[in-house]
Amino acid sequence: MSVNVEKRVDPPGDSTHAETAWTLKEEIRMSEGVLKQRRGFFLDAYRRANCHLLYEDDDLVGFASARRDGYILFLAVAPSARGRGYGERLVAEVADENRSVSCHARTTNDAALDFYRHIGFSTVRRIENYYEDGGDAYYLKLGDDASLTDRLSKFLR
Repeated sequence: MSVNVEKRVDPPGDSTHAETAWTLKEEIRMSEGVLKQRRGFFLDAYRRANCHLLYEDDDLVGFASARRDGYILFLAVAPSARGRGYGERLVAEVADENRSVSCHARTTNDAALDFYRHIGFSTVRRIENYYEDGGDAYYLKLGDDASLTDRLSKFLR
């Protein structure tokens, strides 16, 4: 079976796909206990960000929302679509538009940390009580070497 994957973008100020992204984020939150942002915070941040979205046959399977400085506010891939390179592709889209890419990840979110480290992010520092619920975070930054750029560029094709 062939799957049609379409990239869509909501630039800053455009929230065309925000409700669909919220729904995917909430599905992940309920099943995995991560991505715990409040609705108002999420929608406000989404509207201010450049949002890359991947759709499989009109179903949202992943999105990345990034500020103008390359900071990833949200990265989400539907559990049913993981392992297909969508997370890497979304980070590559952000990296293609920015000189640097960074994010925070909950210190207890091993799956996210493994993913980020696998594609070349390094831990810059640990921040205690970063999240509203008192959870700690790591501040992560994507490496700058050329081989990393080459590795991610394959996902932009």
